[in-house]
Amino acid sequence: MESKDYGQIKISEEVISTIASMAASEIDGVADMSRSIKGEIKEILGKKDMTKGVKVVVEEDRVYMDLFILVEYGMTIPDVAWKVQENVKNTVENMTGLNVEEVNLHVQGISFKKEAMPEEQ
Repeated sequence: MESKDYGQIKISEEVISTIASMAASEIDGVADMSRSIKGEIKEILGKKDMTKGVKVVVEEDRVYMDLFILVEYGMTIPDVAWKVQENVKNTVENMTGLNVEEVNLHVQGISFKKEAMPEEQ
């Protein structure tokens, strides 16, 4: 929360979660963000859950995050993890002005994408 002469600016945890989720998804090797039960229910009801796979805690101007991801098969997990942490930290700090203290990454699984089969003629 930032305070100026005009009043306060408070950025919700949901907004920060959305920014973090999108920043993580930009990294090659991230197949998807892991869903929570709440997120799965939202998607069943037809609502897009842009905060899936991210838990955020804000204390004053400090942010602590836990991200839950699926990594594409064949990618080096530590390399993907470092890139995700760096991109999420930089993106959230640049967009919100808050200090990101922790980006804890939890690899929940490996995604085995099946390539689409060309239609037989």
